[in-house]
Amino acid sequence: MKTRFAAGSAAVLLAGLALGGCVTEPSTFYTLSSTLPAAEKSAAPIPEQNLAVGIGPVRFPAFLDRPQIVARTADNQLRVDEFHRWGGSLEDDFLRVLSENLGQLLGTSRILVEPAEVRFPLDFRVVADVLKFEGTPNGDAVFKVRWGVLDAYMQQALVIREDTYRSRAANSEPRAMVAALSETLSTFSRDIAEQLRGLPKTRAATTPSEPPQQSDRKRSDRK
Repeated sequence: MKTRFAAGSAAVLLAGLALGGCVTEPSTFYTLSSTLPAAEKSAAPIPEQNLAVGIGPVRFPAFLDRPQIVARTADNQLRVDEFHRWGGSLEDDFLRVLSENLGQLLGTSRILVEPAEVRFPLDFRVVADVLKFEGTPNGDAVFKVRWGVLDAYMQQALVIREDTYRSRAANSEPRAMVAALSETLSTFSRDIAEQLRGLPKTRAATTPSEPPQQSDRKRSDRK
């Protein structure tokens, strides 16, 4: 009798575990998107401008470097949502949309996202440290960033700024927060484009990682 009871209990336990596994909530995946209107092109489409812009490095804090969507619930507390995730890497998605936005705003296809195998002479390089890119308890999407524009050789900072962008989510759903984050990225893109339009070109003769004058100088010093 004892053996029969034990076997029956084990069967019930296994059935319960199997049933519990069947009701696991499926994950939902999200991507950022460009929210610029299709008609929003370069405000000053000068043919000879045709800017070539490099993007990167762009650094994210470690707490955002994860597949789960992160929201802030208090100053020192985060919520990591296991069932609402980025469709890929947040950093890659961020760079993809930023490059798409800048290409549209500046009227150019010469946007290079680092690291990249394709190389061409650049006029400027945009670098950034993302400090916040998250939802807040009051329903805002907040994007705080320190960023700058460097010359083609990355030897001189032409613009240095720190900005905070906010956008109200339409509702409490994660997809609404992702849409609001996309809107903050569009506003950031507009600010970058405005700065780039007002700067004189600094285009390098070769790839920006190998400025010829500096390389020749180093060779001369070795001799």
